[in-house]
Amino acid sequence: MLCLCLAGSAFAVAQKVYLIRINGAIGPATASYISRSIDAAAEGAGQCLVIQLDTPGGLLDSTKIIVMKMLSSPVPIVVYVAPGGASAGSAGCFIVIAADVAAMAPTTNIGAAHPVQMGGEGGTEKMDDIMKQKLENFTSSYIETIAAKRKRNVKWAVSSVVESSAITAEAALATNVVDIIAKDMPDLMKQLDGREINGKVLATANAPIEDIPASLREKTLQMFWRPEVMYFLMLVAMYGIIGELSNPGAILPGVAGAIAVLMLLYMSSILPMNLAGLALIGLAMTLFVADVFAATHGVLTVGGIISFFLGSMMLFDRLDPVYRLSIAFLIPATLVTAAFFLFIVGSGLRAQLLPIKVGREAMIGQIVRAEVRTDSTSGRVMFEGEYWNAVSDEPVEPGQEVEIVSLKGLILKVRPTTKKEV
Repeated sequence: MLCLCLAGSAFAVAQKVYLIRINGAIGPATASYISRSIDAAAEGAGQCLVIQLDTPGGLLDSTKIIVMKMLSSPVPIVVYVAPGGASAGSAGCFIVIAADVAAMAPTTNIGAAHPVQMGGEGGTEKMDDIMKQKLENFTSSYIETIAAKRKRNVKWAVSSVVESSAITAEAALATNVVDIIAKDMPDLMKQLDGREINGKVLATANAPIEDIPASLREKTLQMFWRPEVMYFLMLVAMYGIIGELSNPGAILPGVAGAIAVLMLLYMSSILPMNLAGLALIGLAMTLFVADVFAATHGVLTVGGIISFFLGSMMLFDRLDPVYRLSIAFLIPATLVTAAFFLFIVGSGLRAQLLPIKVGREAMIGQIVRAEVRTDSTSGRVMFEGEYWNAVSDEPVEPGQEVEIVSLKGLILKVRPTTKKEV
């Protein structure tokens, strides 16, 4: 009886189907999530792992990690491009081709896997023809190898890289790019039922489906690995540090700016930024600050706005939608930045240049009246309603106006003015 219970329990575990959902760009967080999920599905003796995919593309390095993990997986991998309207663009095309079973929902598409080169040291640079050809040759041969291993349409797979070909789900099924068109998860499970993969027959029609959630670290990294978030971090770093410099002692802006800089440095190692774009943004900040001191009637500010906008457009690769900042996002950011420098930073800098109006330094040069006879040994004057001990190299009579020359301790040194009390 105990043996039957144990056998039944093992069978129930074996019937489980694991599911993860990938939405957004393919990056290090995605590679970590998929790799961990494959290991979890294998450990849980699942029938298969379904990766529901909707992505415009992503980094080639992360895609290679995912593909290698999929090709060596002991658990069958099903990649399902869904829901309706989803796409498997660029890096997503490689992931679909690498699946044991490739499925798509109606009204989805796949393709346009032409590579976009991410720049080397600190930026996204425009490729020269030789480097472009090398990258294209590598990615086309790479997807050709994957398609051949999975016995899919090699010719179309290569054309998706070389010619940026993209096709609908129906065309993909007809040309042997994918294996199944399923309207939803229950339909997918029915169509997978009875399919043999690597000597294992799937029984998915009534199998329980268990989601594998992304970890907090993976969710956080995926959230920050976006051009919009990196751009926002750059603005926070810029506002915070410059705000602290223009208003010393505020502390909070400086702390926020320092944290943003550290996060930006970490994220820029994953999604590099264009050096020319950063230089234009730096020039814009210089022009904004210079306009505070120079009487240019706003000419430098206009130049700063133009420079900041162009730098923001160039900051990430605009050839690929994954790294593209929307114009609707850039225009408000440019206007807010210009206002920040003109009103907040400008006010702070101008305030620092004003003459001192309070404190000990403010006493120097003030005109007061001597209350008693004042000479080099003793005397007394009144300043702002308070009596002060005073000395003067030249004798001063009571009621005579004197100018405060210096302050030593609590004794004022004064000198007579030309006017005398009559």
